[in-house]
Amino acid sequence: MASAAGSSRSEVLVDQAMQHYHLPGIAVGVIEDGKVVQRITRGELVTGEGAPVDADTVFKIASNTKAMTAAVLARLVQAGKLRWDDPVTRYLPQFRMHDPWVTRNLQVRDLLIHNSGLGLGAGDLMLWPEPNHFDRNDIIAGLAHLKPTGSFRADYAYDNLLYVVAGEVAAAAGGRPYAELVRQEIFEPLGMRRCQVGAWSPAEAGNIARPHYRNDGHDIAAAADPARVEDFPSMAAGGIRCSLDDMLRWMQVLLDPAQAPGWLDETQRRALWTAHMPMPISQRQREWDNSHFSAYGYGWRLSDMDGQWKVAHTGTLSGMYSSLALLPDRRTGVVMLINGEAEDARTALTQALLKQYTAPSNAPDVLYYAGQMEQAARQRQAAGHVRPALADRKAAQPAEVADALGVWRDPWFGEVRLCATGGGVAFASVKSPTLQGPVMRSGTQWFVAFQDLGEDADAWLEFSGDAAHPVMRMRAIDPEIDFSYDYQDLEFHRVGACP
Repeated sequence: MASAAGSSRSEVLVDQAMQHYHLPGIAVGVIEDGKVVQRITRGELVTGEGAPVDADTVFKIASNTKAMTAAVLARLVQAGKLRWDDPVTRYLPQFRMHDPWVTRNLQVRDLLIHNSGLGLGAGDLMLWPEPNHFDRNDIIAGLAHLKPTGSFRADYAYDNLLYVVAGEVAAAAGGRPYAELVRQEIFEPLGMRRCQVGAWSPAEAGNIARPHYRNDGHDIAAAADPARVEDFPSMAAGGIRCSLDDMLRWMQVLLDPAQAPGWLDETQRRALWTAHMPMPISQRQREWDNSHFSAYGYGWRLSDMDGQWKVAHTGTLSGMYSSLALLPDRRTGVVMLINGEAEDARTALTQALLKQYTAPSNAPDVLYYAGQMEQAARQRQAAGHVRPALADRKAAQPAEVADALGVWRDPWFGEVRLCATGGGVAFASVKSPTLQGPVMRSGTQWFVAFQDLGEDADAWLEFSGDAAHPVMRMRAIDPEIDFSYDYQDLEFHRVGACP
């Protein structure tokens, strides 16, 4: 059990993260031996407005949703409504991958473990940025056009689309929409009363953290939710929102079956936390945690940390970050929910909190890990792994790109328009309206400056083919762009003139 000094150290660590990374708000929970020992909240729902974050504040948990999707499927397996090794086509006859053999042989379990052969984040432009006009049928149809970058079941490459498919498999097997199943199989039996899934009313829920973005050293709040949040296609991959108390309840049940007798039997609990797909071990894992194995379970990352078994996942959406990490053999874990741009803050704080249990005699603080990551960032910069400076940026003129103007179509992403407007040229996606902006020139290269996404998302436009069969491709400018901007998977062919 933690001493009073240990408890106060956790608060010190949270305060370090808040101050060093200028976070707008954070909620942190700690469980020891199955019992909640700390709830630490700091900051505001919306920076500058005064309403404080508390243990009931609802945050986006992003990809920590994946473990809940896997748990819904485990409940259905336990009830005899499906099997992990069932082919996906048994429940979704329209499901297709690029390779017919993979289509026939891809099982329900494969949807959860990132082994499909698709590239990292393949097809994510159908999910993000939000809002967009893709639906789940578009996603399932689009999978057939995404070319694999590796062999089926050979390598690990994180994807989101197959979790969308997993949600639809659950709906088909369970006889209810995905959102209803999550409420029925998880939220209601476990008493996770503040969690939101599917369509819901922010006014009725109240106490909602707003995402924030960093701009010129300041936290800028994103627009408020609409009067009604609608269900959206990526819900099963990263769409659930929960409070700190909800997440602590979720952790308690995972760590201690006696918290919810009969909810999930030992066979299915073991299935969730079995190492189904090996993952590479990073140099940082070896140095920081002395890790010897890394693998993906059903919705969970599994590894060892200083000789102790660790089960964890993170969640990342624009302006909101989450982390949940368990040490099952100790029935101990930590969770954090942050409403700001906080990748490094999340990493440093999770490490520092867990080290109190895995290496208590030599547990570095947040500032130590922050320094390590800042040094690594400087080394990447020195090696040129940064967005290049674009010299002589000028707006493209219609006459300069006359041969490229028109309506272009990619088989999974759909149509984009490259058309003259207001004395320049604009790129605009039909189904993803946030992906729009002016076409610019830098030297002899053309790129899109996306107006609402920040320059980190900008992309080169590259043209090939001949006059009869022109081809347009896109490529990220920033080498460290978020992998969900999978421009490399796009191949546009011109299908018509500008309207």
